[in-house]
Amino acid sequence: MRNAALTLGIIAGVIGMIVGFIGYGYTELVRNVDGLADTLGMFQNPQLVRAVSILSPLLAIAGGAMARARALWGGLALLASAAGMFAAFGFNVFTMFPIAFAGLGGLLALAAGKPDRPRAHF
Repeated sequence: MRNAALTLGIIAGVIGMIVGFIGYGYTELVRNVDGLADTLGMFQNPQLVRAVSILSPLLAIAGGAMARARALWGGLALLASAAGMFAAFGFNVFTMFPIAFAGLGGLLALAAGKPDRPRAHF
């Protein structure tokens, strides 16, 4: 299950980066071009979109990478990534796969059979 969480987390992060590039770029375009927000519309919270565009793919990739060694931390990072993408972008055709992959990867990492062994962190 940890290997599946690793794979799903990395895939969710890569797809999330594409969504993040588009979301961040759109907020910057609308901010810099006068009148475009009236024509095309704007996110209700563009600061949240900008923050999530960077943090959610980062959390998904890092959570997937941590899933084998530290399943609890990796699973929590993957679930936080899925929740962030859902809060900022909602569930639509562009976000359904990164949200689903990060969420499923997080659940698989948390459900990994044995608990992590206690280790020294340094």
